[in-house]
Amino acid sequence: MGRLIYAMNVSLDGFVETPEHSLDWATVDDELHQWFNDQARTLDASLYGRRMYELMADYWPTGEDDPSATDAMREFARIWVPLPKVVFSASLDHVEHNARLVRGDVGNVLEELGEEFDGDIDVGGPNLAGQFVRRGLVDVYHLVVHPVVLGAGTPFWPPLNARLPLRLTGTRTFASGAVLTSFERG
Repeated sequence: MGRLIYAMNVSLDGFVETPEHSLDWATVDDELHQWFNDQARTLDASLYGRRMYELMADYWPTGEDDPSATDAMREFARIWVPLPKVVFSASLDHVEHNARLVRGDVGNVLEELGEEFDGDIDVGGPNLAGQFVRRGLVDVYHLVVHPVVLGAGTPFWPPLNARLPLRLTGTRTFASGAVLTSFERG
């Protein structure tokens, strides 16, 4: 397996969604969407928790047909639909859209996936990603920091019992004011 990557939009105060689970605070223009497209195009698979999978599966399978979608959004739909997806959930009975359902220890499942996929895998959703972060299994972090303070919500980082040394590998400022900060394990 390549690297395990955790990438999300983040508020300036470190939240990925509001307390009501809203994502409407993030400004994802075509430039930023293209960056996410470029990242997704390099993946062998994506890992999702239940909520993130349901959010993605609610729109992207038909996103290419949405008359209000931009070209960048249509392109992401074409990338997302065939991409293998692994969904961690104890409550779902089935998943669709080139996804499979798994249960069990995240470390054991990741080890099994490493035997199946040679390239990079990303993890979507802060709750699932937090399990990988706490175990030191995430190799790359991409925080797309937006110029907004939410004050509360779901944090990007899980509670940690020890320091997590990271090494800055890049930054980029988007026209929307969002700033990408990329890190690897230190």
